[in-house]
Amino acid sequence: MFRKVLIANRGEIALRVISACKEMGIRTVAVYSEADRNSLHVRFADEAICIGPNKSADSYLNVPAVISAAEITDVDAIHPGYGLLSENANFAEVCRASNIKFIGPPPEVTRMMGEKSTARQTMKKAKVPILPGSDGVIADENEALSWAKSVGYPVILKAVAGGGGRGMRICRNPEELPSMFQQASTEAANAFGNGDMYMEKFIERPRHIEFQVLADEHGNVMSLGERECSIQRRHQKLIEEAPSLQITPKLRAELGAVIEKSLKAIGYWNAGTIEFLMDEDGKIYFIEMNTRIQVEHCVTEMVTGIDLVKAQLRIAMGEKLSAIITKPVEIRGHAIECRINAEHPEKFTPSAGKITAFNLPGGNGVRVDTAQYAEGVVPPYYDSLIAKLICHGASREEAMNKMQRALSQFVVQGIHTTIPLHEKIFADEEFRSGAFDTKFMERFFERQKQQN
Repeated sequence: MFRKVLIANRGEIALRVISACKEMGIRTVAVYSEADRNSLHVRFADEAICIGPNKSADSYLNVPAVISAAEITDVDAIHPGYGLLSENANFAEVCRASNIKFIGPPPEVTRMMGEKSTARQTMKKAKVPILPGSDGVIADENEALSWAKSVGYPVILKAVAGGGGRGMRICRNPEELPSMFQQASTEAANAFGNGDMYMEKFIERPRHIEFQVLADEHGNVMSLGERECSIQRRHQKLIEEAPSLQITPKLRAELGAVIEKSLKAIGYWNAGTIEFLMDEDGKIYFIEMNTRIQVEHCVTEMVTGIDLVKAQLRIAMGEKLSAIITKPVEIRGHAIECRINAEHPEKFTPSAGKITAFNLPGGNGVRVDTAQYAEGVVPPYYDSLIAKLICHGASREEAMNKMQRALSQFVVQGIHTTIPLHEKIFADEEFRSGAFDTKFMERFFERQKQQN
């Protein structure tokens, strides 16, 4: 059992981890920037240490500062949450060298799966279906043209170290490919310090489906089913739900078995997510793996009853999955999550400032993960996510209706949020039908224009 855990993160995920630790009798240490001095994760942790100025680069991404805080407070382990240092293999190695348990996979595996082209080849060897594309990093524009001719247009260029839609370009003909290759590579180099690119066949109207997994340090891996993440804007997820309407019990079992086998082969442990695209014919292809807890882990928790953060902690303590999950995993009902961002709901521009009024919805099957409060301040330095609203029902219809009610009772004043946007989406017939894809938001905005 860990005595004390440091949470190397902020906001709602930091508070989520603190809550799990408190329920397990584990003391917690919060780290915070000067901008987050009055944050709830600081208030509810047992100890808190300021690790730097407002900007993430000077605080939450400052590895020496985080490690120093861990050593000063004599913690057993560090939970990285998501984002920030969560998939930083170098940070995991520093934790190991400092004799502090990193609550995540081995750094070697994190590095392997973080390199997108390497991850593709690793999954291909494990018989996981992958999109047609380059065998690895593309050297230059000429090699890109060669691969595109082999794969067939349209193709998508991706940064090997990418994420969040940066370093990506869709190319539909050879004339535009050279310039797009240079643009994407430059963007990736600026964003990630690595301009290497690879290529995949581009699916025009895919669905984005991901599988949640848990794995222990004894070679046991378990798939916990899938999440539907197709409602996106500029490759940023807005709404997630579980299960997906497109995954049959048979396909869920088949993919789960392949995933479990592949992760055993690479020596993976802790929580992780395998992400897929499904084409118009229902064929599914691996695109990447996230070696951490996901923002949308809550919907899986709601339909399975498994606390994923507690499972992460217990795995890191050396427990076997058979002791953590003692019954067969069953998908019960349907859960949907809305990401509530501090943004203008139409312009999508950030909206920092003081929250003057704050009311959270409640009731059976309604969950809100947030670290915000009335009179709290949303700083301009970090990700705009301020809350996650999750609703669970016996059916998708019930979950959607519950979400509509909860959104109407979710009050945030003083700043703009995406709550009005979510209300419009949940009234949209295409969304309610479930027959959508990752291009849904483009069609949705066009319908909104026509209505206005």
